[in-house]
Amino acid sequence: MLTAVLIVAIVMTVPITAIITDHNRRIAKIKAETVRDEIELEKLKQQNFIVETEKMKLELEKMKLDYTSGQNELLKIDK
Repeated sequence: MLTAVLIVAIVMTVPITAIITDHNRRIAKIKAETVRDEIELEKLKQQNFIVETEKMKLELEKMKLDYTSGQNELLKIDK
């Protein structure tokens, strides 16, 4: 009787192990996809930061040009 119970127990561990292994593989696959998505998001954030920085530089240059041209007009009026 004990031998039959042991055989049944051993036979039942195989499908249980397969189920657990499949579950772990699926979790690993989902985590890998999540990491890929996070990396892509960080790349997009970095590109956006660069674009915004360049935009602010251009706005600053425009403000400088507007300021210097305004000063030149004031100097012309004073003379």
